[in-house]
Amino acid sequence: MSRLYAWIQRHPKLIDGLPAAFLLFFGVVSALSAGDGATPLNRALVVPLTVAIAVPLVFRRRWPLAVFAVASSAAFLGFFGGKVAFNIVDAAFLIYLYTVAAYRPRRWSIPAMLLTLAGALIQLQIIHAYDDNNCDTVAEGYRSACRANPAAFGDNHVDWGTFVIVAILVGGLIGLFWVMGDSMRYRREYYVRLEDRAQRLERERDAQAQIAAAAERARIARELHDVVAHNVSVMVVQADGATYALDQDPEATRKALLAISQTGRTALTEMRRMLGVLRSADDAGNYAPQPGIEQLGDLLEQVRSTGLPVTLTVEGVPWEMPTGLALAVYRIVQESLTNTRKHGGPEVRASVGLVYTDDCLLLRIVDNGRGAAAPTDGMGHGLVGMRERVSVFGGTLVSGPHISGGYAVEAILPYPAPESASESADRFAPPAEPQESTP
Repeated sequence: MSRLYAWIQRHPKLIDGLPAAFLLFFGVVSALSAGDGATPLNRALVVPLTVAIAVPLVFRRRWPLAVFAVASSAAFLGFFGGKVAFNIVDAAFLIYLYTVAAYRPRRWSIPAMLLTLAGALIQLQIIHAYDDNNCDTVAEGYRSACRANPAAFGDNHVDWGTFVIVAILVGGLIGLFWVMGDSMRYRREYYVRLEDRAQRLERERDAQAQIAAAAERARIARELHDVVAHNVSVMVVQADGATYALDQDPEATRKALLAISQTGRTALTEMRRMLGVLRSADDAGNYAPQPGIEQLGDLLEQVRSTGLPVTLTVEGVPWEMPTGLALAVYRIVQESLTNTRKHGGPEVRASVGLVYTDDCLLLRIVDNGRGAAAPTDGMGHGLVGMRERVSVFGGTLVSGPHISGGYAVEAILPYPAPESASESADRFAPPAEPQESTP
């Protein structure tokens, strides 16, 4: 059945040509077999007018208004061409009306319906006014004259009751075809709107997927930058130290090479964990959790092993924080210390401070290095990445030269402390006074 429908849709003119040929053939036969009452003008116009009404059916889908106008003009021309009787070709106007209602808006289909109704009423009026059967009641010698000019014998033969009944039936039929065409147009527009909505939703879904992919790529880029910049800088420092101590202190060289190996393994582990999101769900393995506040001690030990003294100060009552927030704190500290090691100069020292309040975490990393005077290649994105991390949580980040020299990074990360603050205090068990860990 679907193949039949597809074939019909591919050959619309052939399908419309079938009723056109049917109406044309029987319309011409009906017109040529008309009675003697037809006028000479009517006989001359009957075949051309029948062709003009039937043939445009083939093109009704492409030019619905144009073919309706051609057929209507032919029909009204026939009204003034002499005696007109009902012809089967007049049924084509129902198809034309349906087509206009189905393919054009109501501002066109409603006037077309009224015009069709007016033409039908005129046709009925003419048929009843010039009914040959009514001349049978006239004397035999005057019947020919009655058929030639029935109006001269009075109009008392017109049956207005029958005319009204037939007019109502014909009007109902015309209205029915208009309703069917208008319903088809509404359904077609409804399906078009559904398809448009589906396409729009599909485009929005693709756009959202692209945005999500871009955000994920940006996140991975930030993570890779933090991991690679930190660990590679540590490895470079250790390698330089091993080069200087190679001949004088083999034990120090061995320790430096061991630190390089451990740092490299740590970097590989973190890179595998981050790049694992690019693997499919079937291939995804079980990776270690993202680093957070608990891993700051290991990070600072690693930094100290490179020769950068760093202290950690914690104030306030620590509280549980989301994994993403804890990761942001870890990465900000990591990136800040990496910048200190790269640009701080010799004999630089750094301090990391965590201040817990009731509604935010204040993170401060300060060093006594060269600060803004330090040379840079302009290719880093560390500060941009830190600001993006802070903005995700609605916080603020300020970085620049410190008032006492060096460079400072300060981030405010808002987060409401849980109601069970006492339980959190017992779990973390911080001292009442600020604590400081020194190398």
